[in-house]
Amino acid sequence: MKNLNLFKLISLLLVSMFYQLGTAQTAKALVKKEVLKNENYFQISARAGYDNPFYSNDTPYIDYNGGLEVGMSIDYYWKWFGIGADVDYISNTPESTYPTQGLIDGNRIPLTTFDLSEKGIKRFFYGIGPDFKQQSKNGKWVYELNTRVGLSSIKGGRTELRETTTAIAPLGQLLNFHAGYDAKNVVTGKAQVRVNYFFNEYIGVHAGAYYMRHFNVSELTDPSLGISSSYYPFTTGTNTVGQTIASLNPKNGPVVRMEPDKGDISSLGVFAGLSLKLASNKKEKTCNDCPAYALAVTARDKYTKEVLPDTDVVLKNIKGEVVQSGKTNNFGVVVFNEIKPDNYTIEGMLYNTKMESSTTVTNEFKAKETLQKVILYTDLNFILKGKVVVCNSAQPLANVSVKLKNLLIAEQKNTVTNDNGEFIFNVAKNSMYEVYGKKDSYFSQTETIATKEYDRNTTLFVKLEVCMEEADCGKAIGLKNILYDLDKFEIKEEAKKELNRLVQFMLDNPSLKVEVLSHTDSRSSNEYNLTLSQNRANAAVDYVVSQGIARNRISGKGYGETQLLNKCADGVSCSEAQHQLNRRTEMKVICN
Repeated sequence: MKNLNLFKLISLLLVSMFYQLGTAQTAKALVKKEVLKNENYFQISARAGYDNPFYSNDTPYIDYNGGLEVGMSIDYYWKWFGIGADVDYISNTPESTYPTQGLIDGNRIPLTTFDLSEKGIKRFFYGIGPDFKQQSKNGKWVYELNTRVGLSSIKGGRTELRETTTAIAPLGQLLNFHAGYDAKNVVTGKAQVRVNYFFNEYIGVHAGAYYMRHFNVSELTDPSLGISSSYYPFTTGTNTVGQTIASLNPKNGPVVRMEPDKGDISSLGVFAGLSLKLASNKKEKTCNDCPAYALAVTARDKYTKEVLPDTDVVLKNIKGEVVQSGKTNNFGVVVFNEIKPDNYTIEGMLYNTKMESSTTVTNEFKAKETLQKVILYTDLNFILKGKVVVCNSAQPLANVSVKLKNLLIAEQKNTVTNDNGEFIFNVAKNSMYEVYGKKDSYFSQTETIATKEYDRNTTLFVKLEVCMEEADCGKAIGLKNILYDLDKFEIKEEAKKELNRLVQFMLDNPSLKVEVLSHTDSRSSNEYNLTLSQNRANAAVDYVVSQGIARNRISGKGYGETQLLNKCADGVSCSEAQHQLNRRTEMKVICN
């Protein structure tokens, strides 16, 4: 069918849209703590959609295009089971595919004028059958399977193609013909799936798909022609100028089917519409004088006793259903108001780590009082709370990929900073970690954390700040701890750690090229300092290359004492600290 691809596309879009909408809206409903408690109810659904048919009749040059479907369902549900009735109106259109371009008769006379008649097919279905449903915990999403058995009437579809240039015996000018349908009380089966989203207890929207099959549908016989269908055979070829032509052969005559055929008609459809609940369970009565019950939950660390803000807390009933949920405030407390006294389980989650739960029993609740409960964080690991900022500023960096590398075991974790530049890791006791950030065109500090320096009985949160500097073209960025022995240029172990930071930056930005700049102080001659600084720059380059960086991506240059950062030139008396400021190694990104 020519509309099958369109049908598949519409189906795929509907499934994708409702999956994404369902995920987002379910999460939103849980936050709002909205729960629809309907179990037994009537539901009326009105819909419109697209129907794609499949006809099993023997009409080789007639296709059946898709068309409009409108319908209505009435269902009554007892919890997960129900019974319903459907009414559907479907309109499809036949299309003659018999060739009319380049058509000639047996005498090679071109046939150029034609008369085509295509009458639409109207299908009307009504049926009843069982329903099955599954709904989300908050009651807003309802997933249905509807099955129906019933009767249909099918009328129309007469298709007639005649040529009016010349007459062709024995059926005159008739080239392609089907008498169509006028069938009543056709046994029909239907199955459909439907996804509902309810805005409140009464009104919602839905979308879905169905499969329908009409069994043993009889065709018509034309009373004047005495046939059900016919078509003229033809052969195809090319003329002298290379054009494709179709040639009729009147001697063989048309292919005629006298007796009407009985065959099945099936169709697939997609639809969307409105859902309305006519009756539902009554809400619990409320009144100003009714006793009020509340529950306050405090999240606390078991060892340090400190309260824990931003803890996700969920209140579940004995069936495991979520009754209310919330997040603790800056004092580590969340309050659930207007709740019914019951046996509840209180569960908590802090940064993806489950907490030790607590419970309530019905008789603990007192009218117009707030019941106090505590949930404990018992995990023995530390929580690393970090922040990434631009170096020498308080400006946070969002969307930085932060790497946490365990230096004692082969383990690495990754996360991404939020809009405030913040990130969270769970880190084990007695371990050593390196932390650095990855962001295009940014050069990150590498920070080391030794958790053996912290006591879990007094500390839960380990604070850390990682700074990153934007590596603009030609901007020199200092490399710390690149120290050399007097008059030497061998790379020391302390320097390797900093050069490894440069290696990681180049691995994270594989298209960039870098220059290493080496500087000395003003002591010794200019010539000696230039040579020494060049050797030190070369040594740094050789180390970076030894770590897997292509040599054509990195170069080194010694500047000797030509770019001093202070007044300590030849002949000026300076302290060792002032001279040390000038002895430095830098890197800069080279842009073509």
